[in-house]
Amino acid sequence: MTFLSNLINGISLGSVYAIIALGYTMVYGIAKMLNFAHGDVIMIGAYISFCSTTYLGLPPVLAVIIAMIVCTLLGMVIEKLAYKPLRKASSLAVLITAIGVSYFLQNMALLIWGSTPKTFSSVVPFDSLALFDGRLIITAESIVTVIACIVIMIALTLFTKKSKMGKAMRAVSEDKDAAELMGISVNVTISATFAIGSALAAVAGVLLCSAYPVLIPTTGSMPGIKAFTAAVFGGIGSIPGAMIGGILLGIIEIFSKSYISTNLSDAIVFAVLIIVLLVKPTGLLGKKITEKV
Repeated sequence: MTFLSNLINGISLGSVYAIIALGYTMVYGIAKMLNFAHGDVIMIGAYISFCSTTYLGLPPVLAVIIAMIVCTLLGMVIEKLAYKPLRKASSLAVLITAIGVSYFLQNMALLIWGSTPKTFSSVVPFDSLALFDGRLIITAESIVTVIACIVIMIALTLFTKKSKMGKAMRAVSEDKDAAELMGISVNVTISATFAIGSALAAVAGVLLCSAYPVLIPTTGSMPGIKAFTAAVFGGIGSIPGAMIGGILLGIIEIFSKSYISTNLSDAIVFAVLIIVLLVKPTGLLGKKITEKV
């Protein structure tokens, strides 16, 4: 039962990474930039949900919706103020800006909420599921997280393939200049991408803190880095790849902690990524892109 329990915990943790990675992979796939402040948007979403339930006494569902709205607006503001002016700048300039935005959000959270850890109350109102006469316990948070991950991935896939905005996103991803000539607003499309990614970050932050109920200003830092690793692992730019990469990363992390070493689990996760990229540089589902010069 220990193996099965670890597998379920790994899939649950990996589903959180997958939801975060979907935000990374959308922004990179469409805007061709790495938003390393994405992990801190997760933290802001968790704090907004915490304040909504603890101080305002709002129902958990409403608190999650408010967190999504706030993070959506935050993502759009970050894109407009920090990234839009650098649209034609070098990738190094964008990377440094993203790191600056990340530290700004962390310090802003530190000033507003302080460094004292907050105890986050789970937004999942269901009881855990006991199987095999109680020898296997599946938490309600794990069930909701996995279901949410699957639903989000399917919804995003349908959105990018069927909706007008989704088709515009794919066009901008292929060629910004050609998309603009066809009447597509590149700025609106990229802003919408950041909005969707930030809303997903809020959901991921709430689910993460429901499972691991300690909230501090740096809560989103390591999950954000691991989710980016998951996106690269699965093939950055690929929505199914982000999900597969996230779940595999979660399983590897939990099994490493259980059977090898808690202290070495993060090193093992990144070592696996390095091995995968040496064998397949585009990631598991990534496609090789040939650039014309």
